[in-house]
Amino acid sequence: MTGRHWAAAVGLTLMTAACGASDTDSDTAREATPIKRTPLPQNEFIPVKIEATIDKLVAEINKSSIQPMQIAVLLKSLSGFFAPIATGANRAMGELGVSGRVTGNVLGTTDASTDQAQLTELQTKQIEQTVAEGTEGIAITPFGEGNGAALDEAVAAGIPVVTLDTDLAKSTRSIYVGILSTSAGDAAGKTLLKMLPEGPGTVLIHGWADPIWADGVNRTQGAKGVFEAAGYDVLVHQSIYDDEARDVEVMRGKIEDADPPVVGLIGMFSDSYRCVLAADAAGAPDLPIVAFDFAPQTAEYMRQRRIEATHVQRQYYEGYLGPYIVYGIKSIGVDATREILAPQLVDGDQFDLGVDVVPWDKVDAYNDFLDEIGAEQ
Repeated sequence: MTGRHWAAAVGLTLMTAACGASDTDSDTAREATPIKRTPLPQNEFIPVKIEATIDKLVAEINKSSIQPMQIAVLLKSLSGFFAPIATGANRAMGELGVSGRVTGNVLGTTDASTDQAQLTELQTKQIEQTVAEGTEGIAITPFGEGNGAALDEAVAAGIPVVTLDTDLAKSTRSIYVGILSTSAGDAAGKTLLKMLPEGPGTVLIHGWADPIWADGVNRTQGAKGVFEAAGYDVLVHQSIYDDEARDVEVMRGKIEDADPPVVGLIGMFSDSYRCVLAADAAGAPDLPIVAFDFAPQTAEYMRQRRIEATHVQRQYYEGYLGPYIVYGIKSIGVDATREILAPQLVDGDQFDLGVDVVPWDKVDAYNDFLDEIGAEQ
């Protein structure tokens, strides 16, 4: 919708602009077809409590008369890490669309640029354009605080905004859906802690220290606090994301120079698998390693038990919850929506999805689960 930089998810031009309604009743409440959720296969990785919350929200929406609404779901990308978010959002928009409640699209950038400022500017233009075209609700994975002003303007115009994956807590968005970085880091740290030998010893965190990325810092600090509280020394190595060879070389040096010796490694992001390369380079292949996210390299090292476990964000549920929460705010109100979401809400407006803890011996079972729900990465 802003030229070549944006593309709609295939098959989701939900042209249900009236869904059988005439021009005379499109803006009034009408009886609606009950929403029917697409059933997911029974699986040990299904987040039962989150599913129960969604069911309750849908049940309350179904009690209300129809409120047709145009929703825009704006994603950083439709591929890679964001593909499961797109899948979930597409599914929710489809379910809401079939019931006659929602029109709209799931949109994502096709620009491969890594220039954060440029991508932020592009997304800001996308927000402004969707608002100008009549969007009544927005679910968004924002690029950063630079999108905040445009979203605040949308909220001031009466458009509810739900942030996904990356929060803009200083904005006037209604609700954030995703992991809470500090608690996610804490959870990952506790997984590795169980595998460590008794101290003294040093834990190397492949993480983030630059305050330019608050979520990265918070996730890293969450894990760091676990090890420090248990009496271990901690070395934080900031990922050199765009240079794997340099990244591994710097970690190798830190492993070799550490005093007391390194007793375990933990990676906080999708490039966690590099911890294996660094341990090998330092001649320490037996060190326990715990990872984050589910990159193909991480999965392969888990099959070899070089990585003991990983922690996977529930991107599918980020995307799936976004449209439902936006519509819930319109249908039953923000306070009623928050009350339903309360079991997972932190500080009243942050929906904590938590993480899936996947041990090495269940890597293929988890991969099959993602395939079954259409959320493979």
